[in-house]
Amino acid sequence: MKRLLVAVAVVAVAVSGCSSSKGAVASGTEFVFVSPGGQTDITYAVADRKPLPELSGPDLMDENRKLSLSDYRGKVVVLNVWGQWCGPCRLEAPELQKIQDGYGSRGVQVLGINFRDNQRDVPQDFVRDRKLTYPSIFDPPGRSLLALKGYPRSVVPATFVMDKEGRVAAVFLRDLLADDLKPVLDRLTAE
Repeated sequence: MKRLLVAVAVVAVAVSGCSSSKGAVASGTEFVFVSPGGQTDITYAVADRKPLPELSGPDLMDENRKLSLSDYRGKVVVLNVWGQWCGPCRLEAPELQKIQDGYGSRGVQVLGINFRDNQRDVPQDFVRDRKLTYPSIFDPPGRSLLALKGYPRSVVPATFVMDKEGRVAAVFLRDLLADDLKPVLDRLTAE
């Protein structure tokens, strides 16, 4: 029932906020999220891919270090919005670590955005307990997510997959297994 309510909310936001768009990406030079028909798995054709604006923020594990999406240009990036409070995120994190372990040498980087965790030590414990090695931006209020125009910030977890040029190639508005991402990553690493 909860998934159905989330899907209905996604559809409502997508339809009300982006009803003038013909496809999954509004025309222009910048990525604008649209969920045609309330889809939760969206793949973009090469011609329809648009870059994300710069996303950046403090590193969850090292507050003196800043992480930026542009740091990973030239790599396929799996950008995951998560919170330690989110049940599906707890199941998804080890799956994303499998992706980092298995695809890191092939030019793939998992990057998290930790969202709605107001105390840094709680998600830090989550990362340490699960032995996660991929970095995460610490962003309790979700300011970095404002660059994801049209993205309904109530949907967590969410995963955006960027090609080597920093353009959005796929979006998943649900929790993922490593096997869900592998076909997309195989295709993008071969481009």
